[in-house]
Amino acid sequence: MFGLGTQELLIIGLIVLLLFGGAKIPQLMRSLGKGAGEFKRGVEESKKAFDDGINEIDAPAKPKDQNSA
Repeated sequence: MFGLGTQELLIIGLIVLLLFGGAKIPQLMRSLGKGAGEFKRGVEESKKAFDDGINEIDAPAKPKDQNSA
């Protein structure tokens, strides 16, 4: 996981525990999860908008309807 071993992860976990305390860690993780979800949705929306734009450019132009003129 990101090139980190078990010892490094334990040290990071211990530092987080000391900085934030045991009571705040679930709230912190929940906030991080929500932020990651919002970021993922934003990326997906951007991809969809980009793909729609590309498809619109690649699609042949439709002839105008003769009756609407």
